[in-house]
Amino acid sequence: MRDDPAAHSFRGKTKRNSAMFGPAGHAYIYRIYGLHTCVNVVTGPEGMGEAVLIRALEPVFGIDLMQERRGTADPASLCSGPGKLAQALGITMDLNNTSLVDGPLQVWSQDSLPGYRPGEIVQTTRIGITKAADLPLRFYLKGNGFVSRR
Repeated sequence: MRDDPAAHSFRGKTKRNSAMFGPAGHAYIYRIYGLHTCVNVVTGPEGMGEAVLIRALEPVFGIDLMQERRGTADPASLCSGPGKLAQALGITMDLNNTSLVDGPLQVWSQDSLPGYRPGEIVQTTRIGITKAADLPLRFYLKGNGFVSRR
């Protein structure tokens, strides 16, 4: 949402956020605090600057490699935060603005995961920001133990 003061696109297109203004289905990757890498999925029409931050995921495949990259064996803490998720998956700035459909980093539909059972989606206010934090733009699976924070 371009009128969202918490969005990286709020002040317009820059060199840093240009991938966010690209085609839907591409990655917008950036670093925060010079330390943590965050991955977003561009979701809006080209030129609009809309993307969704992936805050966490439930590890299903490649758990041994994720544990090695993160230096922890605890499955619940492997990808339970945007920086942890990027580290566990080996996501780097080199993947910024690449296709998530047929590029080196891909997002798959739930139908492609054997044994996946959809759950109830919870909608709540955002976390980790100060501007427009009251907007109900955070979504996660109810009861899932791999949510970044509750």
